[in-house]
Amino acid sequence: MSGHSKWANIKHKKARQDEAKGAVFTKLSKEIMVAAKQGGPDPDGNFRLKLCIQKAKANNMPNDNINRAIQKAAGGTDADNFEELFYEGYGPAGVAVLVEILTDNRNRTASEIRYLFSRNGGNLGETGCVAWMFDRKGRLMVDMEDQDEEVVMMAALDAGAEDMQVEDGEAEIVSEPDGLEEVRKKMIEAGIEPKEAEVTMIPQNTIEITDVEQAKIIMKLIESLEDHDDVQNVYANFDFPENVLSQLE
Repeated sequence: MSGHSKWANIKHKKARQDEAKGAVFTKLSKEIMVAAKQGGPDPDGNFRLKLCIQKAKANNMPNDNINRAIQKAAGGTDADNFEELFYEGYGPAGVAVLVEILTDNRNRTASEIRYLFSRNGGNLGETGCVAWMFDRKGRLMVDMEDQDEEVVMMAALDAGAEDMQVEDGEAEIVSEPDGLEEVRKKMIEAGIEPKEAEVTMIPQNTIEITDVEQAKIIMKLIESLEDHDDVQNVYANFDFPENVLSQLE
């Protein structure tokens, strides 16, 4: 799996406090508002919004919060203020970092993201410096408990997926972004319900980090970026071997 997938798995195992959940809900609300503003308030006709709602529910976001965000988008106020951007840079050991942003103040956000990079052993780069190292893909996660790996793989490939990898009891299924909904539908029809579906950025190649202290610095950089209010997602091309990963957990 990609470095970002491993990082996500680490974070999912950590207990989240109410304050942290509040920050997650705020970010999810922004995603929902922008998706609804761009493609309409009906998730059946707006796949991006459908994914946002699924992600919100997976994070235990109350339905009232979800509906309120959609209604705000329909009102045309807050959703008009957000600009979607990518900031690019490098972390320790030359790790490429791609930061997905939703902001209502580009200058403020750029300054704060630059500071987070420099404070944590990295540097913010120019537009295009690392984006070429990532491919935009659809990504589904399937819990493999009580699942036959060969059956899941055949179902995924029959549904139009490009690849599948299994690690730590989970299958990561990759598709073209435009084909994600079709793959998801066919998987469900085959009796396999993905627990997560998203359009993401997957690194073409990864950098293996074998030094634990260096890995800690990289994790601190990624976590600092993810904690920023305007950051929706952080993608990176690090890869931690199992012995390093076990020490970090």
